[in-house]
Amino acid sequence: MQHKFVEFIPTEIEQDVLYISIEYDIAKHKCACGCGANIVTSLSPSRWKLTYDGETVSLSPSIGNWSHPCQSHYFITNDKIIWAGSISKTAIQEVIKNDQESVKKHVQKSNRLIDKIKRLFKH
Repeated sequence: MQHKFVEFIPTEIEQDVLYISIEYDIAKHKCACGCGANIVTSLSPSRWKLTYDGETVSLSPSIGNWSHPCQSHYFITNDKIIWAGSISKTAIQEVIKNDQESVKKHVQKSNRLIDKIKRLFKH
């Protein structure tokens, strides 16, 4: 898989290309299994982390396409697809639950920081 840093994600995307918009904290690619599904990953501390080493990119954690019929599961590591294999429906539900809790904690932490900043400027 190759990567392309862009400001705006194109409407039509190519297979085997990871489009990355740092400005909008998002990455998008076609599912690695070849099913044609568009996969969007939001880049944030509570979602996916992008690592760029000057030549290649990696996304972590894994990409789990649970809402698509293929339900493919893989990592993007150093511009390569590393297949992670399928997991049970129970495990998928646990991953979804953990993801939701992680996002909720991140939002709460951000809100507390915003409240502190607001208090600083009230005085």
